[in-house]
Amino acid sequence: MIEGLRWISRPCLPIDAMAADAARRRQDQLTKPRGSLGRLEEIAIRLAGLQGTPTPSPDPVQILLFAADHGVAAEGVSAFAQAVTNQMVRNIAGGGAAISVLARALDARMEIMDLGTVEDPGPIPNLRSERIGSGTGNIAREPAMTDEQLAAAMNAGRAAAERAVDSGARLLICGEMGIANTTPATALACALLDLPAGALVGPGTGLDQTGIERKAEVITKALALHVTSERTPLELLARLSGFELAAMVGAFITAAQRGVPVLVDGFIASASALAAVRLQPEVRDWLLFSHGSAEPGHRRIMAALDADPLLDLGLRLGEASGAAVAVPLLRLACTLHQQMATFGEAGVSEG
Repeated sequence: MIEGLRWISRPCLPIDAMAADAARRRQDQLTKPRGSLGRLEEIAIRLAGLQGTPTPSPDPVQILLFAADHGVAAEGVSAFAQAVTNQMVRNIAGGGAAISVLARALDARMEIMDLGTVEDPGPIPNLRSERIGSGTGNIAREPAMTDEQLAAAMNAGRAAAERAVDSGARLLICGEMGIANTTPATALACALLDLPAGALVGPGTGLDQTGIERKAEVITKALALHVTSERTPLELLARLSGFELAAMVGAFITAAQRGVPVLVDGFIASASALAAVRLQPEVRDWLLFSHGSAEPGHRRIMAALDADPLLDLGLRLGEASGAAVAVPLLRLACTLHQQMATFGEAGVSEG
């Protein structure tokens, strides 16, 4: 075990079966045919078990957004220049990005952390500096991180999740910003699923077919360099991922250990979720999946996690935007669960 990461083996909190059963009984008494609200009923019951109450709520919602750069960008795997990471960090912190707009609309708290963009953006309002380095190593030629950097990234995610829980968050969302980060996310997922690059690779920020083929070649090279049968998920995380991916892994595990459900975003966040589950299988119980990403590899990850995302809107932006879009669905499910009348209260015959 890497020094400073022994906490990842601590058990996750158990689901409250009694609260889930109480919520299920209430659903069966509401003025509707049993099961007629479909997955809205399932959401309310699932949250009841996770939150330990028959009257669950996703609020307050806390969004944690981790930003970092990737050395593999030098291989030409993104349609955008690496400088865009820093520019978008400023945009997110300034309120102009999609996730910024969504967070305001949802009245959700958001914490933005710079874990290692290539250039230090300096003091920016609403940006927390947690810099580990000036981006990761180029995974096509070297490991992404040292063990010490991996521990720092995962511990940054852990600390962020702890702050969120300590401040009262009842639902956690993690997002990322980092040009070229679909490449390490794909490489990590390929390694964990024992699949070739071609099975998961996609356009990311909008690559054409030539770009996708180039990206697959780079990932194939990275897999050949770093993947062996003896390597553990933690070692693969260090060699193939990135600061923001590792931070999300740390946040997911911590949330499950503290008993707070996580609404997982799209492809990149799901790759981190897969790594978290491989490190601590009980984490899976605490994960809800927001949407089906347009990135083709996402379906493979969802299948491996036995997950059925709530929405399918063709999204592939990242930033936690898809998870944020799903929050109103959770709110409506809980509002219906709490405010609908029972047959007895309404004086309606059940049969």
